[in-house]
Amino acid sequence: MTTLTALLIILLILMIIVGGKTGLKSYLSVVINACLIILVALLISWGVNIILVGIIFIPLKLLTIIYLGTHDYTVAKNAFLTALCVSLIVMLIIILLESLAQTQGFGDQAGEELIGLSLNVGISFAQIAILVAIFSMLGAIAEASVAMSAGLLELKRHDPNITQKQLIKSGNEVGSDVLGTAMNTILFGLFGSFLPIFIWYMRLNYSLFEILNDKLFVDEFLIIVYSFIGVLLTVPLTTILLAHTLTHNELKK
Repeated sequence: MTTLTALLIILLILMIIVGGKTGLKSYLSVVINACLIILVALLISWGVNIILVGIIFIPLKLLTIIYLGTHDYTVAKNAFLTALCVSLIVMLIIILLESLAQTQGFGDQAGEELIGLSLNVGISFAQIAILVAIFSMLGAIAEASVAMSAGLLELKRHDPNITQKQLIKSGNEVGSDVLGTAMNTILFGLFGSFLPIFIWYMRLNYSLFEILNDKLFVDEFLIIVYSFIGVLLTVPLTTILLAHTLTHNELKK
C-alpha cells in the first residue's frame, strides 16, 4: 500500500466518522472532481476545443462540489446558482487580466527541460491558462456560497418571522466572518504551494523585482486575486439571492 492510498483511506474513514452520509458524499465529490480534472486534461490533449471543455465542465464541477457537499437541497440550489453567476463574472475578469499579464506557457525555469522539444503542439496555452485560473477559483467560490447559504437558512429556520432586511443585515455580519476565514485559507494555499519556489529564488539570489515579474509568481498571484474577487462577490450575492428566494416562497404560501 502506497502512502497516498493510506492517506486516502484515512481521509475516507475520518470523513465518515465526522460527517456520516454527508461526509461520504463529500469524499465522493473529491474523487469525482479529481476524475473530472483528469478527463479535462485528456480531452484537451486529444484536441477537443478548450472553450467547449470549459463550458461543459465548469458547471459539472460546481454541481459535484456543492450538491454532494451538502444534504440540504435549498442550500445546494442557492449556492449553485450564486456560484455559477459569480464564476461567469470572474471569468470575464480572468480573460481580461490573463490577456494583459501574458503568463501562459512555460517559465524561464523550464528552459533546460524544453531544449530540443517543440512547443508547436497545436494547443492554445492562453486558453489553458484561463481554464486553469477558472478551475482554481471554483472551490473557494463554492465553499463561500455553501457557508453563506447554510448559515442564513439555519437563521431563517430558527426565526421564521425574520424580515428580508434583517436577513440581509445578518448575512452581511455572517459574511464578514466567512470572508476572513476564506481569505486566510486562500493566502495560506498560496504560501504553501509557492514556498519551495520562493526558497529556490532566494538561493539563486533573485531580486524582489525579478520575483514579482516571474511568470510562476505572477500566475499564482493572479489566481489568488481571482479567488479573492470571487469570494467577495459570492458573499453579498448569496445573501441577496437567498433572502429574495425565501421571501418569494413565503409570498407564494
